[in-house]
Amino acid sequence: MAQPTEATLYVIPGSHPAMVGRRMLELKGIPYKRIDLMPVISRGALRALRFPSNTVPSLKIDGRKLTGSREIGRELDRIQPEPPLYPPDPDQRVAVEDAERWGDEVLQAPVRRILWNALKRDRAPLRSYAEGARLGVPIGLAIRTAAPIVAAAARMNNADDEMVRADLAALPGQLQRVDDWIAEGVLGADPPNAADLQIGASLRLAMTLDDLRPALEDRPAGQLALRAIPDFPGHAPPVLPTAWLEPLRAAPTVSV
Repeated sequence: MAQPTEATLYVIPGSHPAMVGRRMLELKGIPYKRIDLMPVISRGALRALRFPSNTVPSLKIDGRKLTGSREIGRELDRIQPEPPLYPPDPDQRVAVEDAERWGDEVLQAPVRRILWNALKRDRAPLRSYAEGARLGVPIGLAIRTAAPIVAAAARMNNADDEMVRADLAALPGQLQRVDDWIAEGVLGADPPNAADLQIGASLRLAMTLDDLRPALEDRPAGQLALRAIPDFPGHAPPVLPTAWLEPLRAAPTVSV
């Protein structure tokens, strides 16, 4: 089947689901144009462009408009079967799709909330997450005027202190679930499958926060994230309250 001739991917700098879309296209060898959008403002832009939803990643490919990394992955496998994002064996595919769904519906939002809560406390790291982005305005200006966007994004994502503290308490169990899937062979494909990318992108974003990285980097889940998403822009120094991080420090670390 011939490769598509036109692909445009709409992303938000630092977005982990957007990174999933980027990596899928790169692994497939499909060239694409990247359009960077500002958080919050992106919703109106995508509605104006008549995408099915107002979230990223959104992909226009050969005239079709797709939103969401799971929908994009299935369409890319149809267009360009190699390398596959989903295993051909039916049972293996079900397991990968279940893990992918969990990464999308369970893991993605808590990592996003933790990040926005951290950025609400200190906006300085925003510049690092915008590395390589073209927002249509100078990055320095975008960062200096970002306070309303950060506040709005934190509200829209329910990134309040109570919610984020609960997210951090739940994270050790979620990391163990990822480690278990790696041990079972559901995750850890070479090249990465759709679930590797979905889960790996969230964990890779988490690892840009110095508050979280020590709890991830030495365990199988962290190593999976580094393999699936080798480069993820952004770096946030410690900023979260020490008491919130105690569940992560108390959790046993399983080395690779």
